[in-house]
Amino acid sequence: MKVQKWPKPTIAAGRRHTVALKSDSTVVAVGDSKYGQCEVGDWCDIVAVAAGNVHMATNTGHTHTVGLKADGTVFASGWNKHGQCEVSDWRGMVSIAAGWRHTIGVKANGSVIAAGRNQQGECNVSDWHDIVAVATGDWHTVGLKADGTVIAVGNNRYQQCDVNDWEGIVAIAAGYLHTVGLKEDGTVVARGQNKAG
Repeated sequence: MKVQKWPKPTIAAGRRHTVALKSDSTVVAVGDSKYGQCEVGDWCDIVAVAAGNVHMATNTGHTHTVGLKADGTVFASGWNKHGQCEVSDWRGMVSIAAGWRHTIGVKANGSVIAAGRNQQGECNVSDWHDIVAVATGDWHTVGLKADGTVIAVGNNRYQQCDVNDWEGIVAIAAGYLHTVGLKEDGTVVARGQNKAG
């Protein structure tokens, strides 16, 4: 099975800010910019954007914004207490994701790197391979493999990382404490906290 290549993210929503990629490859952001997460006006040649989030349960922490350039390098701005914005040396990237206090990047060769907080194991991705896309929750990271299977690391309190049996997946998303997968037949699977349905 070959995972479909979806367009790179051109809009992203954090808890208190929204980031959009314009048709001229520049970026615009609106909302709370207390930590500089909306200071993206000088970014250019961007092909994808990601917005970090604020911890939902405690409404603490602050956000950051990440941009993937056409040349495979990465920009980040905003809150950097845990080093989640320290991505300026990343090269050869093809995909990015921004979590609560961490940033994840996929290289052209399918390997994955991480920056930021790793208290729950959310950055334990150095042995991943054949990855085509990543998604991040507050405390977990999810990877979509080229064969349509899924892997996850990090906090598994609500079984949001129990995705090893998923097959035929073409897209993934991660929320605060849950993980969602879109199957090639158009159906959706999910794991994790379901308190709010």
